Amino acid sequence: MSTPKAVYVLVHGGWHNQSAWDKVTPLLEAEGHRVLTLDLPGAGAKTIAPKSLGTRPFDLAAFAAEPSPVAGVTQDERTQAVVALVKEAASLGGTVILVGHSAGGMTISAVAEQIPELLDALVYIAGFMVPNGLSLLDMLPHEAMSSALSPGLFVGDPAAIGATRINPGPADEAYRSLLKASFYADVTEADFAQAASQLHSDEPNGGALAPSEITPGRFGSVPRHYIRTMQDCAVPLTGQDYMIAAVDGTIGGTTITHTMESSHSPFLSQPAALSRILLDISVQSLADRRGHEGLDT
Repeated sequence: MSTPKAVYVLVHGGWHNQSAWDKVTPLLEAEGHRVLTLDLPGAGAKTIAPKSLGTRPFDLAAFAAEPSPVAGVTQDERTQAVVALVKEAASLGGTVILVGHSAGGMTISAVAEQIPELLDALVYIAGFMVPNGLSLLDMLPHEAMSSALSPGLFVGDPAAIGATRINPGPADEAYRSLLKASFYADVTEADFAQAASQLHSDEPNGGALAPSEITPGRFGSVPRHYIRTMQDCAVPLTGQDYMIAAVDGTIGGTTITHTMESSHSPFLSQPAALSRILLDISVQSLADRRGHEGLDT
C-alpha cells in the first residue's frame, strides 16, 4: 500500500491573494501532491477596496486619507481560516506542510501554535517568522530591515486609516518601478503586470499589530524551514537571518534553511526551483514521521 503524498497548504503574503501560487501549484500536483490555497480574510476576493481607488480622475490625497473598509479584520480571523484549511488537508492523509510567504508567516506561526499536532513542517518563504511578543510592525523599523524598499510604497497613515496601504491602481512610473523593485525585481514584465493587477490595496492593521505568540512546547515542536531569498528588497536577507536567529535562540531547535538567488517572489520568477525545495521538504518530513512512528512502536 502506497504512502499518501504530502498535502501542501499555501498561504500568500501581504497585498497578494491565492493567485500568487498559480505557477507553483501545478508543479506540486504533477508530483502527486494535493495543494490547498485560500484568500485570507481581507485579501483577494475577501477584500473591499477603498472607494477612492476607483474614482476617476484618481485623487491620491483622498486615497491616502480614506478609512480602510477592511480595518476590522483581525489576525485571529486569518488564523482560523488557515486552521480550517489545515484540518481539511489533514483529513486527506499524508503529511501536512504549511507554507507562508512574507506577511503570511505571521499566520502560519499562529496556526502552528494552535494545532502543532496536525503539521509535519512549517515553511517560511522570505516570511515574517517573528519572535514571541513582537509584531510585524515591530520588525519593520529594526536595523536588520533598514534596506527594505517596500515602506516607500506605503500610502497614508496606517494608524489613521486602519491599514497599511499601497497603490495598486493608477500610479506614476516611479511608483510602479519601486513596486517592481520591492517585490518582483527578477520577474518578467508580463508576470509583473499580471501580479500587480491582482494586488489589493489594504493590509488590515489587525494582522500587522498582533504580537507573535509562539512557545517552545507547541510552535517549537513543528520542524521549521526557511527559504532565504538572497536578492530580496522587501524582506532583506539581513532581516530574514535576524528572525531565524532570534526564533532559534528563544524557542530552541534549529530552523533548516534553504537559499534561492531570487527576489521576494520566487513563486513567480523561479517556480520550478521553489517547487523542488518544497518537494525535498516533503521527503524529509515523511522520513521524520516514519522515524517518530518507529520510535513509538
